[in-house]
Amino acid sequence: MADKQEGLTRKEFINWFWIGWATFSVALGIMGTLLVRFLFPNVLFEKPSSFRAGKPDEYGPGVDERFKDTQNVWIVRSPEGFYALSTVCTHLGCTPNWLQSEKKFKCPCHGSGFRPTGMNFEGPAPRPLERYSIALDETGNLKIDKSKTIRSPDNWTDPAFLLKV
Repeated sequence: MADKQEGLTRKEFINWFWIGWATFSVALGIMGTLLVRFLFPNVLFEKPSSFRAGKPDEYGPGVDERFKDTQNVWIVRSPEGFYALSTVCTHLGCTPNWLQSEKKFKCPCHGSGFRPTGMNFEGPAPRPLERYSIALDETGNLKIDKSKTIRSPDNWTDPAFLLKV
């Protein structure tokens, strides 16, 4: 009877050697990927929350749409003063259109209608358009701050959201 030799043969050793190196390489690759993701995170760059909107005398009465596409804001000059409205419908987030002939904002998605004040009066929108903070900066320009909003008409006369000029 032949004695069975204990231990690994040269062929088995080489096979296990390459399996070990492959496993080590995969683990090192995963750790490297995680390190790169940590050092270079996926950051969302957004527009600043406040911006200058020009001098008050540049605005005529009514709704001004110059910042609709770039800042998602309508600036309205009414007899009471200036206010800034969000261009996001309070129903599902579509962008309403200003209909000059009908003097209203109309959402193309589901038909919500808003008066120039932002008050909802038709369609499924549950509440008025949001208003942003508006003030004059030190140079006399309108400054809109989108980080400060109000949703309720009860606060529309607040000096931070209605600029009397």
